[in-house]
Amino acid sequence: MPSIVLVNPEIPPNTGNIARTCAATETPLHLVMPLGFELSDRYLKRAGLDYWPHVDLHLHESIEDFWQAASLQGGRLIGFSARASHPYTDIAYQPNDWLLFGCESKGLSTEDIKHCDHLTTIPMSSKGHVRSLNLSVCAAVGLFEAIRQTK
Repeated sequence: MPSIVLVNPEIPPNTGNIARTCAATETPLHLVMPLGFELSDRYLKRAGLDYWPHVDLHLHESIEDFWQAASLQGGRLIGFSARASHPYTDIAYQPNDWLLFGCESKGLSTEDIKHCDHLTTIPMSSKGHVRSLNLSVCAAVGLFEAIRQTK
């Protein structure tokens, strides 16, 4: 099963919604600190409702700690970014892939992108009215495509 990785998420309801999706799909969720909220945040809990006990949650103290854990476990690092040019549907997902998403305000850093084996995007209208999609939407779109391909 692919894993969702949130690098420095900032908005509790987004992380809560992603946690709910992970619980529903039995997908491991990795949170890379620092977080923009406390894990006890009421908005985080509200968004995740009573699903938190069913989330396979992994916390990483830093991005370096995550890189090390991912290296030990194996699998490809697939970064999602509005700056990428290849659509997420062009990737042949594998069960041990790591789906990386950056923080809501900045996305993945240039340094994070350098670690990725693939960089992909979720296409949007070319009119440019919207610069990015909501983090929880992106995580769900990417995850469900990976699940569709690997099941």
